[in-house]
Amino acid sequence: MTRPRVIIVTGLSGSGKSTAMRALEDIGFFCVDNLPVVLLPDFLEIQAVETKEITQVALVMDLREAGFLDRYPEIFELLKEKGYRIEVLFLDAGDEALLHRFSETRRMHPLAMKGSVMDGVQEERRKMASLKDMADIIIDTTFLNVHQLKDAVQRAYLPPSTTRRIILHIQSFGYRYGLPADADIVLDVRFLQNPYFVETLKRLDGHDPGVREYVLASEESRIFLERLLSLLSFLLPLYEKEGKPRINVALGCTGGRHRSVVMANELAAHFSDQGYMASTTHRDISKSG
Repeated sequence: MTRPRVIIVTGLSGSGKSTAMRALEDIGFFCVDNLPVVLLPDFLEIQAVETKEITQVALVMDLREAGFLDRYPEIFELLKEKGYRIEVLFLDAGDEALLHRFSETRRMHPLAMKGSVMDGVQEERRKMASLKDMADIIIDTTFLNVHQLKDAVQRAYLPPSTTRRIILHIQSFGYRYGLPADADIVLDVRFLQNPYFVETLKRLDGHDPGVREYVLASEESRIFLERLLSLLSFLLPLYEKEGKPRINVALGCTGGRHRSVVMANELAAHFSDQGYMASTTHRDISKSG
């Protein structure tokens, strides 16, 4: 069984853990906030059995759970012995920055119920010192705004081969089953020649080399693909500049089995080579034959 990569996001209250979790979620991590550490082994085992496609998990754990500091060393060690890759991301910030953030949000520090916010910050810093010492990555958020923190987290955890932060998801679908609800860009490829009407190809799908060769053989297909790649190459850096974390491109043909699958795969392969995190979903590939 392949064990997922597990990132424990922790650190001082007010240091930006929620922002860090959203940043990891935007680059494909399955994220959970405030899971009790004693439930972590069972959670990971269930995920491994029920959802094998999840390969990256991020969990925010901190002093909101009373038993966290007492139990995490033994539980992390147990999981490492089972083959899990446990990594700790610790977020820190200066005392004055934390005081300012609590003042702005008017939130109560979890350890300052009977004292000042500064008392709570200093007590939490003392209690979290050993966890900070074992952290794989420490990010000081004192002088970082939300966008800078998100950028720092994503740069730390994106694969080395990925040079772009925006995520490109490409979905094939069949018009007979309706439009995808979450698409940012929808393109109709029903004008391309259809393998469904070729007896030797109709029962295959767009992953088959013969179907791919047939769809891409025409001049219309080659021109369309060339111009689509050019359009997205122009748009993606602009979306990224504006801070959009993810773009969903949907390509549709009649049944979602042949033409749209081929084109989705071509787009994903091209932009993966360009350093983007590109993925595909073929929503209706098994619905029509």
